[in-house]
Amino acid sequence: MSNDDQYGGGYGEVGGTGQTRTRLPDSPADPYGPTRRTPRTSRSLITVVGVVVLLIAAIAFANSGPDTPSDPASDKPPTDSSTAATGTNPVTGKSAGIPKGFAHDEQGAQSAAANFAVALGSDGMFKKNTRHALVDGIYAPEVAARLKGPQDEAYSADFLAKLGLDANGNAPQGSTFVTRTVPIGTRVESYTPAGAKVAVWYTGLIGMSGPKSTDPVRTLWKTWTFELSWIGDSWRVVDDTQQDGPAPVPGDVPVSTSDDMSKAIKEFGGFTYAR
Repeated sequence: MSNDDQYGGGYGEVGGTGQTRTRLPDSPADPYGPTRRTPRTSRSLITVVGVVVLLIAAIAFANSGPDTPSDPASDKPPTDSSTAATGTNPVTGKSAGIPKGFAHDEQGAQSAAANFAVALGSDGMFKKNTRHALVDGIYAPEVAARLKGPQDEAYSADFLAKLGLDANGNAPQGSTFVTRTVPIGTRVESYTPAGAKVAVWYTGLIGMSGPKSTDPVRTLWKTWTFELSWIGDSWRVVDDTQQDGPAPVPGDVPVSTSDDMSKAIKEFGGFTYAR
């Protein structure tokens, strides 16, 4: 795994490291309102978006059908799509906050990759003890041993200070540090019982929510690809990379206040993800 991809590639990656830009608010009372202006939508833009939507719908309709070629002479119903939920329980428990007990099959590999992305994108990565526990529980032993030293250097006191955190990864009193990964879907790029390569498309939240924050919480879109090995009785990561997108057009929902954002992060918990 390239440390530049996950840990040195910039603050733009959830759980990653690097430099961050400081955005000064127009009003110190609430940086989430005045600092962000909702763009005006012109008639021409609406027309273009409408054409694109219609085109996408037409293409989807023209290519609709089962995942596998159908027999024209057969009356068999179409098969479920490859991304449909199966209803199978994804895991049997948790260890150190990490889901465990993923099935030894393609579905289990997808569930493992999605949940690993969630864990590695959490605020636990910014605190040394919990970071080590996460890395030990997710990566293959030899990979975890190799990663922890460089990670500790990357998550230095200077870097944490740039994010508004103290040397222990804690946010200032009255503020909430937000870093969360939300998987949208998974794709199996290769699979054998011994190993799998799974891409996780996700959106993320990252930033500081608070009345004095100069780096409001923002969203990002990325694809995180994990190379997994079946070691012992579980899937473990042996390598991983990230790339930007695919990203949708931003919506017109008004930006929330810092108080609303902080409450939402504290009140809405995460999920255990399954295919």
